[in-house]
Amino acid sequence: MLIKLSGGTVYDPANGIDGRVMDLFIRDQHLVEPPADNEPIDQHYPLEGKVVMAGAIDLHTHIGGGKVNIARTLLPEQQPAYSRPRAGRMRSGSGGIAPSTHATGYRYAEMGYTTCFEPALLPVNARQAHMEMADTPLLDTGGYALLGNDEFLLQLIAEGAEQQTINDYVAWTLRASQCIGVKVVNPGGISAFKFNQRALDVDDVHPHYPISPRDILRTLSRALHQLGVPHPLHVHASNLGVPGNYLSTLATMDAAEGLPIHLTHIQFHSYGTEGDRKFSSCAAQIAEAVNRQANISIDVGQIMFGQTVTVSGDTMRQYANHGHAHPRKWLCMDIECEAGCGVVPFRYRDRNFVNALQWAIGLELFLLVDDPWRVFLTTDHPNGAPFTSYPHLIRLLMDRSFRNDMLARIHPDAGASSHLASLDREYSLNEIAIMTRAAPARLLGMTDYGHLAPGAVADLVVYHREGNPEQMFERPMLVFKRGEVVAREGAICASVNGSTHVVRPEYDQGIETRLAEWFARYHSMSLRNFGISDDEMADGIGSPVVIHPCASTSHP
Repeated sequence: MLIKLSGGTVYDPANGIDGRVMDLFIRDQHLVEPPADNEPIDQHYPLEGKVVMAGAIDLHTHIGGGKVNIARTLLPEQQPAYSRPRAGRMRSGSGGIAPSTHATGYRYAEMGYTTCFEPALLPVNARQAHMEMADTPLLDTGGYALLGNDEFLLQLIAEGAEQQTINDYVAWTLRASQCIGVKVVNPGGISAFKFNQRALDVDDVHPHYPISPRDILRTLSRALHQLGVPHPLHVHASNLGVPGNYLSTLATMDAAEGLPIHLTHIQFHSYGTEGDRKFSSCAAQIAEAVNRQANISIDVGQIMFGQTVTVSGDTMRQYANHGHAHPRKWLCMDIECEAGCGVVPFRYRDRNFVNALQWAIGLELFLLVDDPWRVFLTTDHPNGAPFTSYPHLIRLLMDRSFRNDMLARIHPDAGASSHLASLDREYSLNEIAIMTRAAPARLLGMTDYGHLAPGAVADLVVYHREGNPEQMFERPMLVFKRGEVVAREGAICASVNGSTHVVRPEYDQGIETRLAEWFARYHSMSLRNFGISDDEMADGIGSPVVIHPCASTSHP
């Protein structure tokens, strides 16, 4: 079948197209070159006056794994919050701040998102997480394997293992857990918490292993670089939410020693201690450091006002914050001593000084980082806010007048402590397309996604050109998933299953001998049952894999 989309205004920054009126053609789930003049068109969509972009990609959103299910279980009162009539093959789904799998897929697709990445996939729990993401319709998915607090890696670093041995372990983990990248959460800090430590800064020594978070960051950054994994180490830095933690964030950047590194939900790591309340914005210092160092990329983790739930592997910080739970219930747990899990409900209030300044800090970071290819639109769903707030966030970035109106409503001392009112920048449609499409695809090595050139997968979105960006991005006219229309005017009309995106770096299988001994001694699961095969992904779990190549790198 040949599909023609004619006369739309295309924003495709990966190919240098910034608002060009042009025709697009789809065949066999991919965009293709214009056909011969005499070839019949099977479906035609006239799109004059409409805006066309590739399907949006969420680089960091908690949609699968144990902590998400814990949040759903902990907040049953939230589950009826989303219900909408469905047509045809739709299934029921519910939940507001931590929606069910079906509601998650539907709500993302209604906004024009077609691919999402779970940023904290615990390898020992990978099978369950992939099952959950496979049950999320309309979305391609992927995961970042959690390393940096697992005892095997900490032991390797502490004993001075060769870098190649650590590379083999990292590559084995990526393959066994069917992941596309690696994330470290509070490097070493989750492990230290189990030894009754309540803080661990970048150059502090672990209470059991004679290593520091800097050692972990340096070692993992180097491993991914030498393995040629496209996505750099995805870092949840030390001291999340602690006043003065901007110094830890700068030290984390330095720990990469010039290698690529991605700092996630950086809004929560950009705090100073100025003022009477000993809490201030250091967004300018963080943005200046990002602007100066081309090896660094970030996502913001913007907070939005209202009820949400914080879910994190960072048990150290979640335990420290449990006293702020709203409603007054929370949970911390551990799985196989590989990492941690903390779930704490929270309500962000615009008249609360700290919450209001957090809101302003996130927007400052968006507006102060010069390069839209290295800053990504996230709320760290659901930690800063549910992902359904993205259209509102886009309006804040594109409309200075609206942003200043919102600034006038927050706690007055927070507004006075922020530089937000002095920032004139307004994001363009092309910059929005960069940070939500082209840049995530490039950072993840997804060469067939995030753009609209012939050969790309036909995930694309058609928007009405509205004066109000929030309305525009909230209800697209059409959403195509692999060439099929799955949403019209913000309502789902068809459902398709997604794929799982992975990388396959090479490694010496000799690492499995040592791993087998470790598993036999310390784990409740045997090594042979740990890994997930491609056949299991496709036929059992229900999400076939898409393999993205690793770069060939030379290294000492």
